[in-house]
Amino acid sequence: MKVAYPVIFTDVDTNILIEVPDLGILTEANEEGQEKGSMADAIMMARDAIGLSCIAAQDEGKDVIEPSNVIDVDISKGTFSSDGIGVVSLVDVDLVTYRRMVDNKTVRRNVTLPNWLNQEAEKSNINVSKVLQEALMAKLGVSR
Repeated sequence: MKVAYPVIFTDVDTNILIEVPDLGILTEANEEGQEKGSMADAIMMARDAIGLSCIAAQDEGKDVIEPSNVIDVDISKGTFSSDGIGVVSLVDVDLVTYRRMVDNKTVRRNVTLPNWLNQEAEKSNINVSKVLQEALMAKLGVSR
């Protein structure tokens, strides 16, 4: 599923303030060490925020909010309208691709093993994380 939401980008000093009115998202782009946040960074931040918001809605069993028409977005009513010059642009996200990217992030979990078993695994140069992943996938009947 692909979505494209209108986003208001407001140029303020060294930041680009970002608002996605349909989703109630407010964020900003300001690359550390750079003199000014770039529009490329701002689009990336908007895309990431939209992707996370839509996937969270799907995971909660809710419908993804239908995007407004870009011509219906009034910059003067934006949260940051009095802070600088704003422009509206569409930002698209392929939610299937975005979910795949997010789901492949690793998650750190603590596992408790008896000391003797841990020592045997270390002696045999066994990657405990990999064995645990394989065992969980087998137990759950899933694969990647």
